[in-house]
Amino acid sequence: MSSRRQAGRPSSTDTALGLGSRRGPVPVLARAVLYGLLVLVFAGPLLALLASSFSRVTDPTALTLWPSHPTLANFRAAFDRDVLRYLANSFLVVGGGLLLQIAVSISAAYALARKRFPGMQLVLLLILSTMMLPEEVLAIPLSLVLSDLHLIGSLFGMMLPVGAWAFSILVTAEFMKEIPVELEEAARLDGAGDLRVFWSVVLPLCRPALGVIGIFGFTMIWDQYLLPLLVATDARQFTLPLALRTLRADEQVGIGVLLASALLALLPSVLAFVAMQRQFMRGLTSGAVKG
Repeated sequence: MSSRRQAGRPSSTDTALGLGSRRGPVPVLARAVLYGLLVLVFAGPLLALLASSFSRVTDPTALTLWPSHPTLANFRAAFDRDVLRYLANSFLVVGGGLLLQIAVSISAAYALARKRFPGMQLVLLLILSTMMLPEEVLAIPLSLVLSDLHLIGSLFGMMLPVGAWAFSILVTAEFMKEIPVELEEAARLDGAGDLRVFWSVVLPLCRPALGVIGIFGFTMIWDQYLLPLLVATDARQFTLPLALRTLRADEQVGIGVLLASALLALLPSVLAFVAMQRQFMRGLTSGAVKG
């Protein structure tokens, strides 16, 4: 009787199409075709960009998944156009901006998750309101503030505005609320102060949340276009996304050089996700296993 019940139950390896529970060449072939189509849809554009950046592309519509005559000429031409300088500027802005953003996010999140103070709801409302305003609305006020602070024309002017991001603050605050208060109370009984409790107890438990805000923050800062456009006063201060627009407008730059530069702009985001994917997945699934 129990064997019949188990036979009627779906296996943990069953797919939505029921292909996982079937044996034979036809289901195996169907799974292979389905998985191949999924890989082609999601990884096809990346593979086309990778192959075309190593090919001599003369037609912008003739992209390929495999370079017919591999060459590094596109990258050499991109380096001659100071792409390495723009790439270094992007890394400097992302490194400084992300460190500042994480420091602000964990500090503000700890105050929102553990402290009670007058006007707390107003503070939350103000943080949420920053997510409702598009960048174009903030462009002119932001440029005026940066001009008053004499940050126009400096890389730090690109780091400071991204130092506080409502998404990172709210994600970290919600994660900290799930940490048992008893752990902090036990540390305080041992004589630890607020800073010691935060640094030695709360922060190590927030590594999954740090992985989430690290990946999203890296991508958000790396893809910034409007902010460098407002701050940069010289081509030597351009970040790579801003430089791609300049290369696109240059008629002397071929499509292969542009694709090679686009590949250099894409790889850091992919590598950042690969490096922090374990913490990222733990952060996304941590709320599902509680309670």
